[in-house]
Amino acid sequence: MLERKAYGALRAWKASSQGSTALLIEGARRVGKSTLVEKFGKAEYRSCLFIDFFTAPPEVKNYFQQMSTDLDSLFVYLSAFYGVKLYPRETLIVFDEIQFYPFARGLIKYLVADGRYDYIETGSLVSIKQNVRDIIIPSEERAIELNPMDFEEFCWAMGQAPLVDVMRNSAEQLKPLPDALHGKCERLFREYMLVGGMPAVVADYVESRDFGKIDAIKRDILTLYRNDIGRFAKGYEFKVGSVFDGIPGQLSKHEKKFSLSTLGGDPRMRTYEEAFFWLEDARIANICYNATDPGIGLALSRDQSTLKCYMADTGLLVTHAFSDNAHTSDKVFRDILLGKLSLNEGMITENAVAQALRANGHRPFFYSRFDREDASARMEVDFLITQEYANAGGKMRTTPLEVKSTKRYGTASLDKFRKKFGKRVGREYVVHPKTLEVQGDRVYLPLYLAFCL
Repeated sequence: MLERKAYGALRAWKASSQGSTALLIEGARRVGKSTLVEKFGKAEYRSCLFIDFFTAPPEVKNYFQQMSTDLDSLFVYLSAFYGVKLYPRETLIVFDEIQFYPFARGLIKYLVADGRYDYIETGSLVSIKQNVRDIIIPSEERAIELNPMDFEEFCWAMGQAPLVDVMRNSAEQLKPLPDALHGKCERLFREYMLVGGMPAVVADYVESRDFGKIDAIKRDILTLYRNDIGRFAKGYEFKVGSVFDGIPGQLSKHEKKFSLSTLGGDPRMRTYEEAFFWLEDARIANICYNATDPGIGLALSRDQSTLKCYMADTGLLVTHAFSDNAHTSDKVFRDILLGKLSLNEGMITENAVAQALRANGHRPFFYSRFDREDASARMEVDFLITQEYANAGGKMRTTPLEVKSTKRYGTASLDKFRKKFGKRVGREYVVHPKTLEVQGDRVYLPLYLAFCL
């Protein structure tokens, strides 16, 4: 069983909530929501009643409809149907894949008020119109997001927990690792970028170390996503599909802003906004907007028309990039791993950093300025987040990040950014494939330490 950080969040919710709220776990399909909650229910409660609304028969759904005002009878029938004895304050009831039966989600207010049991809902696409049309979103619902496994969780799965402790200490102390450990961490991170963080893929890779085999699993997941687009993005499925299929090509460009002109015709961002929202709501993509006047509230200057669209999982991005072939051989992945095959590594590394930032709870933005008349004013900063800044008494400041995939690079945009925004800027990061180095307020951070940001 793979170890997930979110397990700790579930335990914290149980301890603090004491039945006063239900927990909604949102995440992409196949990200491990059901497995995590089932493990939690069995380990932390006397009993766990697990209802999967994707497979639940009409009979079970009718219980909710017919007994919505008679909870005593509802619990008796559910207990009998699933063969699970219910214990007041010692039973967890799980509504898995809640998007397939929103009516049950609408009852959460009354189930929580009843107070007998704890409730966890899992789902994806829980915000799209057809899944909230006829219900009132319960205020008694606390939501968390389950992302693909980050690099730290991948290391745990690979039996490298002691190495994770060493990496975290390096990031906290801002001290570089010895060359031998640095090389080991780099190689492990390259593996992670190719494998990604989808639990089924990681579990298979831990056992087989076969890139060709896990590529088949990733292709199945991508096919599932395409089928979901056709099934749930009703009325604009073509636009969602076009954006989804265009992600690798857009990220392979020098400037990774999503250009709708490549989709053909004369598209406008306002007609595609719903497509980007759908992909982000499904947790398939991480959308990063341009903050035109960056300050503490980055969203206050968000430019809706200028964005970058990353895959939520970098391993899926790699397979998506090779989707023009029926399969990708193990040899191709090993050539990429060893640097023998030409591939736009900037696409992969920047996506991996975006994934790491999202896993740590950041909603990253970027900064882009194009000046036709003054070339010296042009700049492109890959990511912006906000962090406490020691030199400002611990107050929040904008933290710019530049991602470098090669060892030879410049930092002109980062230099211009600090000059332009001055006291708004805190610590700067250059995330690169070299050792850790500190120069004043600028930290040159190895790519494998991005999970510490």
